[in-house]
Amino acid sequence: MTKHDLSLLSAVQSADAIRTGRITSEALVEACLKRIEGTDSIIHAWTYLDAGVALDQAREMDRIRNAGRATGALHGVPVGLKDIVDTKDMPTQCGTSIFAGRQPASDARLVEHLREAGAVIMGKTKTTEFAFMHPTDTTNPFDPNRTPGGSSSGSAAAVAARHVPLAIGTQTGGSVIRPASFCGVYGFKPTRGTISRSGVFRTSVSLDHVGGFANTLEDIALLTDVVSGYDQTDPASFSRPRANMLSGAQAEIPIEPNIAWLDFPFHDRLDAETIDGINAVIEGLNGRVERFSASPQLADLINVHKTIYDYEMRQNMADLSTTHWAELSQEMQSAITRGAEISEMQYDDALAVMASAQSFFAGYFNDFDAVLAPAATGEAVPLSAGHTGDSVFCLPWTLAGLPCLTLPLLVGKNALPIGVQMIGAIEEDDRLLRTASWVQRSLVAHEQKGE
Repeated sequence: MTKHDLSLLSAVQSADAIRTGRITSEALVEACLKRIEGTDSIIHAWTYLDAGVALDQAREMDRIRNAGRATGALHGVPVGLKDIVDTKDMPTQCGTSIFAGRQPASDARLVEHLREAGAVIMGKTKTTEFAFMHPTDTTNPFDPNRTPGGSSSGSAAAVAARHVPLAIGTQTGGSVIRPASFCGVYGFKPTRGTISRSGVFRTSVSLDHVGGFANTLEDIALLTDVVSGYDQTDPASFSRPRANMLSGAQAEIPIEPNIAWLDFPFHDRLDAETIDGINAVIEGLNGRVERFSASPQLADLINVHKTIYDYEMRQNMADLSTTHWAELSQEMQSAITRGAEISEMQYDDALAVMASAQSFFAGYFNDFDAVLAPAATGEAVPLSAGHTGDSVFCLPWTLAGLPCLTLPLLVGKNALPIGVQMIGAIEEDDRLLRTASWVQRSLVAHEQKGE
């Protein structure tokens, strides 16, 4: 195995190979560093990377394994962290010069989980400014003239470029699902509260989620299992058992699933090739997808999301906007200004609608195993557009706190990837992953039959 490029191994394969002694963590990290050295001068996925520190971690994981001590689920496996996740031994700068050189005193809770699982924290991946809208300089690994998406730009690009098998991202609008679509990888945002947000820069207490990126469905499930857990310091965290994601991704379905497609008015933003591709996916699932028109109330959830996001963004950025207004981007200044115009009554009304949406979807998934939806308008937009793409297809599901997954199923007219989104029932993430696995297998079988 050591004769092959180890950076091409999945996380599941890597962890097994390290655990059984077929490869070392040091060799795997060296392969990833070589890949980074060869491509990151164009992709710019990393804002902080110390090869020596990464290799020291890998050698320690090898020493632990060689000593016959316990090994974790990600023992010796490299992971990238979006640069809004605190680390005590690396800077966390949130994509802004305001926080240049900022060194947290402690790890985020999810980093503690990664370290406990034996993961090698490779470094920090680039994010848009404060995980909002102003782009960073990261490029798409498939085309350096296009965006990788945002705000988890570096994490998606790093996984797509095989710099690391796994990376952590966050989503408040569409910041996991859309970058995964543009970069041709799996992106997963589990149910709100599954992963602790303690030690992660806050933009919206109601909407912020932690998620991740991987190159296989099993990998993204394993990563989520590792970083999940109850945290009493996070108001969204729930003190109940969590679904086993890897078991879900590996499970066989008991019966063929029922899948819904909701036609929203904003679907007119989709590229023609994306519409054709999604229609082909629906056709390939042999009648298991039922189409409906979204009600006006469901369609309006995108506006409810915006109200909550802008209001809470202004709250969370209050100190920085007072002391560093001139250093904030125009996008951030505009959001803060919009938030100041939203009354407390309007905000409370939006929160009530959010709660109503959560109740609606709790019943909706009694009849359906998943919802199929676009992940993005189409292929990655050019860098010259000055933005990271349209997140509208993610907003209703993020608002409701539902688990969302990007499957890299389609290819556009420029040979660039286009993902398809699947949404599941709250706290039934394993069911969503099981259904997604069935979808992938069914589409392969459909293609092989030439139907």
